[in-house]
Amino acid sequence: MKHQATPYFTFNGQAMDALNYYKEVFGGEITDVQTFGEAQFETPKELDEQIMHARFKAGDLFFMVSDAFLDQKVEVGSNISLALELESTEEIQSIYDRLKEEGTVLMELQDTFWNATFAKVKDRFGITWDLNFSKE
Repeated sequence: MKHQATPYFTFNGQAMDALNYYKEVFGGEITDVQTFGEAQFETPKELDEQIMHARFKAGDLFFMVSDAFLDQKVEVGSNISLALELESTEEIQSIYDRLKEEGTVLMELQDTFWNATFAKVKDRFGITWDLNFSKE
């Protein structure tokens, strides 16, 4: 793994409001904001202005956020996952295989338009893991 797990918050359409709130509370900056409408794949028009991915940093505080896709509503309190940046194809495959054995695959391991291999798995304890291996 490249570094410590990163908290990833998912919202039901309030990601930008949450980012602005956290900026008021903690200072810092909002970066790498990409809406679903800017993504290089087809999404429903009603998602065009919602956040597909953004980052927040204030000193050592760092987390990422997004809005949920239309059919993936989240419940407050369970809207956090831990994002892992992995170092190789073998490492992501190994961790993915172990997590899915007794867990639930939320997004199959796959190549993505952001030039990475990615998967989302809820482990047997209900913790959601975002696995990412950047090919850059």
